[in-house]
Amino acid sequence: MKPAHKKYALAEVPRYTSYPTAVQFHDGIDETDYRQWLSNIAVGEPLSLYLHIPFCQKMCWYCGCHTSVAHTYDRVGLYAQDLIAEIDLLASALPDHHGGLAHVHFGGGSPTLLSDDDFAAICAKIMMGFGARDNMEFAVEIDPRTMNAQKAKALANAGITRASLGVQDFNTHVQEKINRIQPFSMVKQSVDWLRSAGIAAINFDLIYGLPGQSVADVRHSTELALSLSPDRLAVFGYAHVPWFKKHQEMIVTSDLPGMEERFAEAKMVGTVLEDAGYIAVGFDHYAHADDDMAKAVKGGTLRRNFQGYTTDTTDTLLGLGASSIGALEPGYVQNSPSLDQWRNTIHAGKLPVVRGVKLEGEDAMRRAAIMTLMSAMMLDLGTHALAFGAPENTLDDVLPKLASLAEDGLVRIAGRQITITDEGRTFVRNIAACFDTHWQASAGRHSRAV
Repeated sequence: MKPAHKKYALAEVPRYTSYPTAVQFHDGIDETDYRQWLSNIAVGEPLSLYLHIPFCQKMCWYCGCHTSVAHTYDRVGLYAQDLIAEIDLLASALPDHHGGLAHVHFGGGSPTLLSDDDFAAICAKIMMGFGARDNMEFAVEIDPRTMNAQKAKALANAGITRASLGVQDFNTHVQEKINRIQPFSMVKQSVDWLRSAGIAAINFDLIYGLPGQSVADVRHSTELALSLSPDRLAVFGYAHVPWFKKHQEMIVTSDLPGMEERFAEAKMVGTVLEDAGYIAVGFDHYAHADDDMAKAVKGGTLRRNFQGYTTDTTDTLLGLGASSIGALEPGYVQNSPSLDQWRNTIHAGKLPVVRGVKLEGEDAMRRAAIMTLMSAMMLDLGTHALAFGAPENTLDDVLPKLASLAEDGLVRIAGRQITITDEGRTFVRNIAACFDTHWQASAGRHSRAV
């Protein structure tokens, strides 16, 4: 890492899967607002759906997700029934003229902790309540430790078309330090089962910056991942926040790689994948050249939402399940993260929204600017402002903020045209933060850029 770039790597900046970010959500947004926003969905507008399953069979010590360990299936089965009730509530709150589902994503936690029957029942209820558009993508996150041949068939029978496997790292000594033991043979078997069942689209998640991890370990894991020919890979830096996620206290801080090592690990993943012909997508995804995501990069249609980089082009994402977030044109809503509050609200016949944020002033324009910049790696400030009916100098406040990044070779500025350099791709979150008028109010609430 160049010395001049270290300050950017150490900076705590949002990941910008939304704008304003979740830090700005507040309890002034409630079910009444949500129902009003839902009622204004345009005729024929396609929908995207996210379902959160907040349970795992074992806690991974690196995890930053909203989840808990289910020691018996009773809690999971009860949750599945309540989720079906929430699906009915949300479907009935939508206008009949919406355009149906273009994308569905099961996240967690571990969605594959659901029994085959419960998973099938939830999927059937989704189709009945919302309807599917042609070529709808139906994705699920998978913990390989929960997989078997029958479950792969059950997922395919339920309509799943894409599976995302949490690989993280293949090295045994790293797996032991993060409490996630899953040998390469287990992941390979899961992939084989999925493909045999007809689920051809396979994603992997990899993590760098884990305890006990070295650049050589990262290279080894990436090469093993490549041997299984995934279509896409998401590469995340571990965020150590034990004050926020208490189970991370199990990770020994002295085992964590330093900033220089983290940066080298991140670069190693990119080098191995790009040398193998994968296309860099944004700052933390990679896609096989034949995959739709790589085509979206080349065609300028790549998008970003709460799932990270995506080919999902819908503007309305609806969340289901405890803690899930929905994104609509007027703003964002979030369900209660408390299982009891979420469940009791549903049983009372109400949508379980407890917080959110409405886009006001320049928020919509700045949201689009950030998402475009992070996806296309370039933006014309003047053209963008004019498209929102604003004077072309409206976003000129970002230019002095970008000056130091330009001096350090991370961005090029020509008039109002901003282009992120190859070096700057790693620091696109820092660049995006220059557009964020809320950022300083959330200092200390975000992960480091690298």
